Amino acid sequence: MDYSRLRNGNDVRGVASAGVPGEEVNLTQTAAEHISRAFCLWLKKRLHKNRVLVAVGHDSRISAAELLSGVRTGVTQSGNDLLSTGLSSTPSMFMLLQDEEFFGGKESLPDGSIMLTASHLPFNRNGLKFFIRESGLEADDVKEILSLASQFSEAEAKAAEAAATSTETPGTVREQSYMDKYSADLVKKVRKACGSETPLKGKKIIVDAGGGAGGFYAEKVLAPLGADTSGSQYLTPDGYFKGHIPNPENETAMRSICEAVKREKADFGIIFDTDVDRAGAVDSTGEEINRNRLIALISAILLSEKPGTIVTDSVTSDGLAEFIAAHGGRHHRFKRGYKNVINEAIRLNNAGEYAPLAIETSGHAALKENYFLDDGAYLVTRLLIALAQAAKQGKNLSDLIADLKMPAEAAELRFKFKPDCDFKTLGANLIAQLEEYAKTKPYITPAPDNHEGVRLNFDQAHGAGWLLVRMSLHEPILPTNAESEKKGGAKKIVSELYAFLQRFDFLDLSPAEAYLGINSGIEKQ
Repeated sequence: MDYSRLRNGNDVRGVASAGVPGEEVNLTQTAAEHISRAFCLWLKKRLHKNRVLVAVGHDSRISAAELLSGVRTGVTQSGNDLLSTGLSSTPSMFMLLQDEEFFGGKESLPDGSIMLTASHLPFNRNGLKFFIRESGLEADDVKEILSLASQFSEAEAKAAEAAATSTETPGTVREQSYMDKYSADLVKKVRKACGSETPLKGKKIIVDAGGGAGGFYAEKVLAPLGADTSGSQYLTPDGYFKGHIPNPENETAMRSICEAVKREKADFGIIFDTDVDRAGAVDSTGEEINRNRLIALISAILLSEKPGTIVTDSVTSDGLAEFIAAHGGRHHRFKRGYKNVINEAIRLNNAGEYAPLAIETSGHAALKENYFLDDGAYLVTRLLIALAQAAKQGKNLSDLIADLKMPAEAAELRFKFKPDCDFKTLGANLIAQLEEYAKTKPYITPAPDNHEGVRLNFDQAHGAGWLLVRMSLHEPILPTNAESEKKGGAKKIVSELYAFLQRFDFLDLSPAEAYLGINSGIEKQ
């Protein structure tokens, strides 16, 4: 089987459960066995070892048990050892690789780890995410692993292992959760920073885990710090996500936590995605701290400690750039994709430019002080320290971003390509033509230092804002963002784009038509 089609950037993802019409299962127990076996081979080659210890954890998805069984077989039947950590967060599966104290010494640390998750994707999806002690794997590493896995039939796998390892003894399996230790370390961090055992005493803070793996945060982090967590919701793992999709970018999910904060009269609200590598927040008024506001908040906290460069994805606002500059930082927009922004921040640091944060508007946030690991729980913990410190001064957390200029109007549209077309080539040509089109309009200027797609600025009379058109990293979609400092401005900008896009018959323009209130049955001009 060709497993390369299961690669999604730096991860493996596929359909793991039946139940959605038209979506055939392609991430099977056998696939998990072959891919985990290949990961072990890849690890042994990298580490020059004959036997490796691999940790595996999973989120709450209904396919977790079946895939875990495949991983167990793939690891142990190839002569390697398995540590099964049960329900876990994705960041914890990296952190355990660093925790010599927990394992009683460096020599006892796992050599690598696998997290079974598909992040915020629907219940029928699942995937594998890989870590080594240095970081998460890069796309080329995952390509190599899937290439190895594709070569495996049962006979081939046994032959490959016989040649690659000096032992044919099946590996061992040990079960041990790491989440208690992971949570205790977060508690310790807050107590140390605040100088108190219960710095959140008197604060009502509610958590929305969406039925994912994030429910631990209320019981194991907030409660020991003194917070009242009553009113928290969807903490119990639910692989069908019946409450709402665990996704801080999802409108329904954010509305749910915002309403809960207002209903419970809470001081703060927290929402995690399924595997807790992303987070969003809500202030005491029920207003979401998400996207640009979330980036501004953690940037303000970090820049108050030391000036530096904040690396973000490409869709952040001009108001955020102004905010970061006003707080002593430099805003560096880069390509969409959490590994892209993380690697860019690492590159800047290696070049001598202090960059404490790599963050996407999706909620992926990685701090230099925390191995540049995108960890939603760590991000929230940093916010809680600031919350406790602000409370001592009679302030709210939102006061830290009171000077953030928000757009008067914003739009995010996702244009789909027609089926069975070479969308990558067509999309690249479209973007190139848009760049040329913009040169013919004196009221449009290209944005400086753009690293993805085409970003264009519009003057006051023609939208008073900006437009970003780019290709999706993995899907046949042309994501588009527009923002304006004036009411009606974003619609002016989208109208200009809509007129341009009508020449491309391979693109579904209905998102723009719906946004602009255009009847799609009317003949296009």
